[in-house]
Amino acid sequence: MDDSDAVIRVETGGGAYDVTVGTGLIDQPECFPADVLGAEVFVVTNETVGPLYADRLTAALGSRRITLMTLPDGEEHKTLESFARIIDAMVAARMHRDATVIGLGGGVIGDMAGFAAASYQRGVAVVQVPTTLLAQVDAAVGGKTGVNHPGGKNLIGAFHQPRAVIADVAVLDTLPEREYRAGLAEVVKYGAGLDADFFSWIEANAQALLQRDAEALRVAVCRSCEAKAAVVQQDEREAGRRALLNLGHTFGHAIEVATGYGSWLHGEAVAAGMVLAGRLSGRLGLLPADDAARLENLLSVFGLPVAPPPISADRLLDLMRMDKKVLSGRLRLILMKGLGDSFVEADCPEGEVRAVLHAAAAG
Repeated sequence: MDDSDAVIRVETGGGAYDVTVGTGLIDQPECFPADVLGAEVFVVTNETVGPLYADRLTAALGSRRITLMTLPDGEEHKTLESFARIIDAMVAARMHRDATVIGLGGGVIGDMAGFAAASYQRGVAVVQVPTTLLAQVDAAVGGKTGVNHPGGKNLIGAFHQPRAVIADVAVLDTLPEREYRAGLAEVVKYGAGLDADFFSWIEANAQALLQRDAEALRVAVCRSCEAKAAVVQQDEREAGRRALLNLGHTFGHAIEVATGYGSWLHGEAVAAGMVLAGRLSGRLGLLPADDAARLENLLSVFGLPVAPPPISADRLLDLMRMDKKVLSGRLRLILMKGLGDSFVEADCPEGEVRAVLHAAAAG
């Protein structure tokens, strides 16, 4: 590591760890010290990321006993079946309780690797090496792990904090354009939901981010991780404030389920979901029209969808009722009073939600 690398400390009841953000980290043995990883390492990756980065990672890991497992790529493979394959492979490799699982990939791989680590022998260590922008700014940090179910996204899983997160922004150079832009939606989420100054910074640096400027990316990843760390430290298991990190997600998860996992990327669905949350906030007299327009414009600049696909309001609303934030049958949504000022609406009127969804469906 060098002086340009940033280290964000995350302190939770489930464990304390560092998120290291920099360039070229995946090749540096000092990023994987003995007090973080033991002598046995089980690397979970996918068919896209593995050929690009698995050899470089294993070289940095040195003389440890390493087992590499490669899964198919895509959200549609984030299933109990894939989870079972990981567990079976860990058993076959005779991994012990002092083994470390490494998730080398995007959010899907990180979530499944983390869930396997949480479950194997009642819990082994996991280190996240996220290779997508979305995973670096969101999925790899905070300890949420799990898999999808046909009835809802991430319905099966566990909280299991990583031992470390290594966010090498240089690997984002190989990320396909569509996936990269989808990751920008999660960056926008932190500004729109939690930090108006950060939102303004994203607006001012939009072109640099689109060009994958290394310094702009380092700042974006650091500020996103700092924002998430601050919230997770206050509310590790989403009993309250952590729900604010889900701005746009209740709408977005419903879009993902309705379209079949993988048709819409997670960040694309979240982008459309944030616009719907903004429109609902405006309809309720909460969000100024200028703020809603700035949010929609920024997402458009990043080439992200600002409207849901043609799905009936009834279908989306039915899926939203299965969201993990629903309590006692009451629909809880993250709404906004202004950019950077979001809150949890604990009992959102379904009639108002339905009206927004109907309007969106009508174009």
